[in-house]
Amino acid sequence: MSSKIFSAATIGLDGEVVEVEVDVLGAGLHNFNIVGLPDTAIKESRDRVSSAIKNSGFKPPHQCGRITVNLAPADLPKASPIYDLPVAIGILLATKQLQFDFNGKMVVGELSLDGRVRSIQGILPIALLAKEKGFNELYVPVENAAEASVVKGINIVPVDTLYALADHFAGNKYITYFPKIDGEGLFLHSEHINDMAHISGQQHAKRALEIAAAGGHNVILNGPPGSGKTLLAKAMPTILPKLTLTEALEITKIFSVAGKLRKGQSLVVNRPYRAPHHSASSVSLIGGGSYPKPGEISLAHRGVLFLDEFGEYPKNVLENLRQPLEDGMITISRAKGSLHFPARFILVAAMNPCFCGMATDPEKMCTCTAAQIVRYRQKISGPIMDRIDLHIEVPRLSFDKLQEGGIEEESEKIRERVESARIIQSKRFSELPIISNSEMSSDHIKTFCELDEQCVDLLRSAVSSLKLSARGYHRIIKIARTIADLANSEKITQMHIAEAIQYRFKTE
Repeated sequence: MSSKIFSAATIGLDGEVVEVEVDVLGAGLHNFNIVGLPDTAIKESRDRVSSAIKNSGFKPPHQCGRITVNLAPADLPKASPIYDLPVAIGILLATKQLQFDFNGKMVVGELSLDGRVRSIQGILPIALLAKEKGFNELYVPVENAAEASVVKGINIVPVDTLYALADHFAGNKYITYFPKIDGEGLFLHSEHINDMAHISGQQHAKRALEIAAAGGHNVILNGPPGSGKTLLAKAMPTILPKLTLTEALEITKIFSVAGKLRKGQSLVVNRPYRAPHHSASSVSLIGGGSYPKPGEISLAHRGVLFLDEFGEYPKNVLENLRQPLEDGMITISRAKGSLHFPARFILVAAMNPCFCGMATDPEKMCTCTAAQIVRYRQKISGPIMDRIDLHIEVPRLSFDKLQEGGIEEESEKIRERVESARIIQSKRFSELPIISNSEMSSDHIKTFCELDEQCVDLLRSAVSSLKLSARGYHRIIKIARTIADLANSEKITQMHIAEAIQYRFKTE
């Protein structure tokens, strides 16, 4: 007797329908095989499924003869214990311990030995796949139900035990659908701990971060220890535009596949802020593994990637940022194929000017030699620095400045200006696959960044004196376009170009 249950696999950030076919041959010695390119976790499911079926009160597999489970398509690599529950249901169906119509139903979940259903990773892509392929019901672990219920147009059935699901299919005791979650309503409860109002002074740096947030530009903060670089970076997400539901679903897919969603969390409602330690490896930063998973740069998608102590990262790790900073996408290639993960983030880097950190401090003596300072700064390659739009000096604040009781501008006020600038950009790029000025190509710059003679003369002088590359030249124009948007100016003026130039790296 054979049976078939529909399940799914996650390949990168996308789902793929998997048919779990079970064939039971009553005659002969017991044997339990799983085929279809399973990984170790799936091969071990034989013992989990057998114990779960026995402890749920059903006839155990070892009394049913020869069992063969095929995960189709057979040429698609399968990973994770996501198929425990559909395999168990398939065995019960094939051995006639259960009878129901499996059409329109998709089942996923891991089993414990006593028959309880454990949570799994990557539920959101699976829910989106089930809706796309026309399934009516998706059976998921109880802990994953909130995440799956964000997807409209499909009924989510929360399962806590194998016995309860079998009872549901048998028609003895139905499991009620999980209530739909209003994704838009979740954004009303988003909040941030940090605020620009908590940071004294540093108006120049705050202005640069506002420009970065408005146009999606990358920033590097350079200054002595204790000048407030980390505080500024932590407050950066509070001035970014609020997430749209489309962006939130995109980010939640990444967190779901990476297993980074909190227990019971249905949707990521705040822009990501990722701050890996400078000892992070290349794989942890860009993603990878035998079955590639997203790295920190993808987890920071549509948010902020903060790299503190920028000069302390291994050079090979930083060089891996070149392609993502340029393309907003990371491609991970393995012998089994290539996967693409989105990585459209704002890089905020922070570093000291030298080993002791006092090279730019007007009051403290730097103890580094000239050769040490050069060697320290050479840790960051020219191509990486060229990809960073805004280079900001963050000076150490004086005692008087720290004691001032002046009212600092709140993040909410800055965010309003940023959102206004983003609205202008969304209208500008409404027919293009980009959303911010930083994503413009050279062709887009020609179309949307018309310059008068005064602007051209100023740019010519800047390119000559600062020895700018073609990339640096284009990035100045992009920054000027963002500054003009913040000023609600349709045209880029000489003043906008002049402000943009001051943010470029002075030793290029």
